[in-house]
Amino acid sequence: MSQNRKVHSPSFKAKVALAALRGEQTVAELASRFQVHPSRIHPPQAEKRLLVEGAPELFQDGRSQEKANEAMITQLYQQIGQLTVERDFLQDKRDP
Repeated sequence: MSQNRKVHSPSFKAKVALAALRGEQTVAELASRFQVHPSRIHPPQAEKRLLVEGAPELFQDGRSQEKANEAMITQLYQQIGQLTVERDFLQDKRDP
């Protein structure tokens, strides 16, 4: 017997978690509003922990990510160049 479970997007989960953290509505009211089972919302402490742990990523300096991307791109270009030289060398060997 298969169960028909809804798969919610991360943005939907974030919206529900933020609403639970605000505390303006009860868990039952939130469950009715978002059409989810109350056990999927409760306890709000779980959502709060996830938000607190993920908050540093929101404010991460984008420059460090750009530097990492640039380093990866440079490495890939070097690898492409090396493979091109090897291919040309081997192709010259095959052509008399």
